[in-house]
Amino acid sequence: MAEKTVKKFWPEWEGEAREGASGWNNTTRYLENNGLNCVLRIYETHREEKKVAFEHDILMKLASEPLSFQIPSPVKTPEGTTIIRMEDGSGRFACLFEYIEGVSPKPEAFRGAYSFGLAAAELSETLARTVPSLEPAYPPYYEITKAYPLCSPETVKSFCEQPEAAFADLGEPLRLLREACMEVFDRLSELEQLPKQLIHGDLNPSNLLVDEHHPEQVCALLDFEFCTMDIRVMEPAVVLADLIGSGRKEQAEQFCAGFGSRLRLPSQEVAVIPLLLRLRKVDVFLHFMSRYLNGTDAPEVLRAQIVTQAAGLRELRMDTLWLRDLLREHLLDHMKRE
Repeated sequence: MAEKTVKKFWPEWEGEAREGASGWNNTTRYLENNGLNCVLRIYETHREEKKVAFEHDILMKLASEPLSFQIPSPVKTPEGTTIIRMEDGSGRFACLFEYIEGVSPKPEAFRGAYSFGLAAAELSETLARTVPSLEPAYPPYYEITKAYPLCSPETVKSFCEQPEAAFADLGEPLRLLREACMEVFDRLSELEQLPKQLIHGDLNPSNLLVDEHHPEQVCALLDFEFCTMDIRVMEPAVVLADLIGSGRKEQAEQFCAGFGSRLRLPSQEVAVIPLLLRLRKVDVFLHFMSRYLNGTDAPEVLRAQIVTQAAGLRELRMDTLWLRDLLREHLLDHMKRE
């Protein structure tokens, strides 16, 4: 079926679609023909063309910007579209991207954190002046209750306090998640008042490539699927939530140093970053809780995420003073203390 899909984009293609690194949200296949390389992406978690269309709209606008790193470039079919619906009856959408040279870094050996910070700041500045032609398809992080309609505050509270049998032994992790969820839900209106712009929304080491021969250099930022209009400071917060919450404090320091060398933020935005780190953990938990409730995932998947996100919350709590000093040193614009 993948080969048949490729033919719609690339009629002259002859070959095989090699399996690539796929995530929770999409399936990837690598293609080669007459020295040309492309990547087929099949969207797995939704059947909404508008979500893919918005992503492609942003990517095509960014293509005209003089970025110091590469971004995905959608390939058009002979009819001029960049999106097709697969013919396997699944309702899934697929698209083709030009191949980008580079390698995915291993999280534990990631040496490009400073370069990542620089690239994230450059992207943030560029997205701030990018005007989309379409309405964003994903809600912002501060509208998290709209993003996960199956996970209302009441449902989350009940799920954590009276877990089903499959999660009954996870009392302490669920308590931490319930506390974080309730705090986040209570403070969403506060976050909504912060400066807004387009953000990538899912920057992390798994969504970038580094130079094969210079692994300290980020050469591409990938996966713009969750790009949306949101509060500006959420962009670095998403990265820090991933790094700090998984025990990579040195990488977090390097990321902040790189980001802050190009872009500094006023005190009102820096001050909420600790809350945003918890919001990111809550968002991941609710994402997998929704997948469990709608039957997409087995209990084992959600169990693993409960343990992982709770451990991250625990680490964030222990690192409160260190995080405050890190943000003040590298991200705070000392000329703007409003």
